[in-house]
Amino acid sequence: MKRPIKYLLLFLLAALFLWTLWFLYQKNATKAPEFTAVKPRISTIVKKTVANGTIEPRQEIAIKPVVSGVVKELFVEAGQLVKKGDKLATIQIVPDMLSLNQAENRVNSAAIALSNAQMDYDRNKPLADKGVIAASEMQGFDIALRNARQEQDAAQDALQLVRDGISKSSGSASNTIVRSTIEGMVLDVPVKVGTSVIERNNFNEGTTIATVADMNDLIFKGNVDESEIGKVRLGMPVVITVGAIDSATWDANLEYIAPKGVEANGAIQFEIRAAVRVKEGRTLRAGYSANADIVLDRRDSVLSIPESVIAFNNTGDSAFVEVKNGQGWNKTHVKTGLSDGVNIELLGGIADTTTLKGAMKLPETERQGPPM
Repeated sequence: MKRPIKYLLLFLLAALFLWTLWFLYQKNATKAPEFTAVKPRISTIVKKTVANGTIEPRQEIAIKPVVSGVVKELFVEAGQLVKKGDKLATIQIVPDMLSLNQAENRVNSAAIALSNAQMDYDRNKPLADKGVIAASEMQGFDIALRNARQEQDAAQDALQLVRDGISKSSGSASNTIVRSTIEGMVLDVPVKVGTSVIERNNFNEGTTIATVADMNDLIFKGNVDESEIGKVRLGMPVVITVGAIDSATWDANLEYIAPKGVEANGAIQFEIRAAVRVKEGRTLRAGYSANADIVLDRRDSVLSIPESVIAFNNTGDSAFVEVKNGQGWNKTHVKTGLSDGVNIELLGGIADTTTLKGAMKLPETERQGPPM
């Protein structure tokens, strides 16, 4: 009874040993690699370069006062639409004491001169009426009186201008009212009521009361690296994408390329500008960060293949693909055209129904990834 059990155990051990050898052999055996199959397809190939920049209004004007003083009243706020000539603010003048004193002295002097001219006129008028003095002599007294009156009016206007910034003779015109010089949208009002402001002159740019811009005429301003600027030409189509607005693009045309580059972060950058075509119902704000795709070349509805299936020789002037032939692959020369970095235009060498050798298939364990 013990002998059959002994033989059975030996048989099982031998079978286990043989199965282990077979398992290890199968595990270490190298399988022939498998590849994906790729076929040519019709697609549109666009070669482009990308420029980073911002959206800016073409005409952005900083409105400044022509008199110094304190902001008395504001009539606008950011985001408001204004027309040319609309009131933006009123400035209350803080007069200079020296100028005010001089203007007051001029008024007093003019009053004295007017009184003296009036007395001379009143003294000589009866004599002229009686013919005691000549008419030409009386004309001199009349002219002196008129000049004295004119000087008094001018002195009073000058005093009112120094003190209030407006005179009776100027009518509705006033230097104390700041008006918009263009039609557009108010982008910023950096001052508040009570803020002291400085007039613009030859020695000072003045305090900005408001910034106004035409938001219907926008441009993209960005930079292109020196390695790409040689491929860019004026008039090229540009596609603008704004990071703050998802799934929306704007068309533009390249209208300016800087003739001189500047160094930024160790690289030479050239400034470009493109006129943006604003879409109806779509709002773009000044200062948006944006990317511009400059279309360098384009092929519509052409036969293409993935660039990854193409192999080049050492000189780089010949392209080859591997075409399926039964159970194997044959290397075939092809003629290529425009490439966008992913797909490449196929000009000849193979038919549009040819099956090409693609990327190697990953083993099942690698496709699934490591265990969690």
